[in-house]
Amino acid sequence: MPSSRRAVAADVPRPDRPEGSLIWAHAADPDQVVSLFQLAKRAQSLRPDVNMLLTLPPLAGWPDSVPDNVIFQPLPEESSAAARGFIEHWKPQACVWQTGHLRSAVLNAARAAEVPMVMVGADVSGFEESRLPWRRRSDRAILNSFRAIYANTANVAKMLIRAGVDPEVIDVTGPLQEGGPALRCNEADRAELSESLAIRPVWLAAMVQPDEFPIVIEAHRQALRAAHRMMLILVPRRPEDGAAMVASLKDQGLRYVVWSEGGFPEETTQIIVADTYGEMGMWYRLSPVTFMGSSLTAGHGGRDPYEPAALGSAIVYGPNVSRFIRSYSKFAKAGAARLVKDASSLSAAVLRLNAPDQSASMAQAAWEVATEGAEVTDKVLQTLEDILDEALVKGRATGDARA
Repeated sequence: MPSSRRAVAADVPRPDRPEGSLIWAHAADPDQVVSLFQLAKRAQSLRPDVNMLLTLPPLAGWPDSVPDNVIFQPLPEESSAAARGFIEHWKPQACVWQTGHLRSAVLNAARAAEVPMVMVGADVSGFEESRLPWRRRSDRAILNSFRAIYANTANVAKMLIRAGVDPEVIDVTGPLQEGGPALRCNEADRAELSESLAIRPVWLAAMVQPDEFPIVIEAHRQALRAAHRMMLILVPRRPEDGAAMVASLKDQGLRYVVWSEGGFPEETTQIIVADTYGEMGMWYRLSPVTFMGSSLTAGHGGRDPYEPAALGSAIVYGPNVSRFIRSYSKFAKAGAARLVKDASSLSAAVLRLNAPDQSASMAQAAWEVATEGAEVTDKVLQTLEDILDEALVKGRATGDARA
């Protein structure tokens, strides 16, 4: 995870517990926290009152962008009193423990409070012999307290069975999905634009920062020399940056339309300035190639590559993607993303990937990465739905308004 994130301190104030349902999730491997974010978003789409309390290991960092239904707190210290206080304050209806690396004090406190527990992404790295003294009866009891364990591999499943876990609760599924659902779009607008752009090569520069705008425009100029009908869809990182970009395009003599002003591309249009919020789903669908901005120049940290990948767009990115380095590495390893460093390499990538066979191959690889783990997330959500339904029934019987 990026080093720029704030470290989770032990003295972080503990806010009040929110009303409604609360899922406590622990990311034992901080690099996997994005998959728990997606779980939180999906859970909220099914039950609007659901919040997620997310804990991380000591000294791990907080991500920069957090879903609105996620509350960050440090894991309590490894003492029975601190663990009991944590569970009594938050009163979670469910616990989702990710990877392994069990913490006996807080998990025993959850078990004593009869909090239903689910393990996701169980991995061999989380169950090294030195980390888990399976000879102790109490540790075996913790493992057997999980209602369901979703294991990454058959090897970790065998390891858990040898430790005494009931095979009936283990499901070898692989990890949770890291990307979210495909972004929506206005189908009428998409269809009209698709017809207009049907025979033109198109590329998208998404979330472009002002200091990388000149590089993107130079790349487009170079691409136009080789493919004079090439269309660039330019999305500023902030819509308010669009005015300065439009002024520069006008000074340079480039032919553009401004989407927020009702502009629609004509045969001679070279650039669509897409300076609105909430329409990325349409732009990704229209573009076989997406350059993910906020990545060519330092200080911005990149943008989420799962967004274009889920909509079948090949991915090009710059070297400054610290906020999403693990994700980009995963896409690049799968042949689903290509690194560029300047206007020349960006232009060359755009031209090469506009060849249908090239873009289709990369887009397919990107889609496979983006959708990996979707079935696992569905299974976990169903388990959580059952647990929360049980808590609701129990709450009504006891008069607990939090249920």
